[in-house]
Amino acid sequence: MEIHIVEDGATGAEVVADQFARTLREAGPRGAVLGLATGSSPVPAYTELIRRHREEGLSFAGSRAFLLDEYVGLPAGHPQSYHHFIRENFTSHVDIDDAAVVSPDGTAADPVAEAASYDRRLVEAGGVDLQILGIGSNGHIAFNEPGSSLASRTRVVGLTRSTIEDNSRYFASAADVPVRALSQGLGTILEARRIVLTATGAQKAEAVAQLAEGAISARWPATVLQLHPDVVVVVDEAAASRLELAEYYRYSRRLETENPLTPVA
Repeated sequence: MEIHIVEDGATGAEVVADQFARTLREAGPRGAVLGLATGSSPVPAYTELIRRHREEGLSFAGSRAFLLDEYVGLPAGHPQSYHHFIRENFTSHVDIDDAAVVSPDGTAADPVAEAASYDRRLVEAGGVDLQILGIGSNGHIAFNEPGSSLASRTRVVGLTRSTIEDNSRYFASAADVPVRALSQGLGTILEARRIVLTATGAQKAEAVAQLAEGAISARWPATVLQLHPDVVVVVDEAAASRLELAEYYRYSRRLETENPLTPVA
């Protein structure tokens, strides 16, 4: 797990965008399979990617995207649906085919069957090349709340009171927030080939500390990422404030920059 402690959110957005650019280069003409998160955490990175597309020619042509989750009961056109959010904040501003941006159907007659179908579609697409994640103050990733199985698949989940309160800022009131969602499971997320998690603010500090340095536990779902071989965590100083090994992470990044490893001829 690479921990990048950055000065501010703008710098963090550049680091996250660098990971996207690398994945797109590696994918080449076939395009990458991108896993996209919603919420406030990834928006600065999406803004930076839009800028690079418009000003530097970064192309998403041929790529496909899968969303992490969707509220149960919200139609795709609802202003607070994640189907709408990702288009408004990212995909409609770059050159990715709208039909290639896929999300769970929150209005499916059988949400359980929809969850299983979505998991199959991820596999049929060849898996996710790069998954971006945020993290909740209680350690959830996607809508995998504390207590979620570390091997869980895409499924219907109930949202905790803290998550409903966190998300109520997007709705008229907490009473308007759906209480269930379709969410990729922790086991599903771990199948992505590369994962980038980004967080800012002191309210995320305990979750970030558990993610990087805590014991792997369903109490803090994000700790499952310690089992993944290619995870980049990008946090600002406030979100990093409870990391006991912060100086080591800073040293590691300086070493990587100043003395990069070079292949032996």
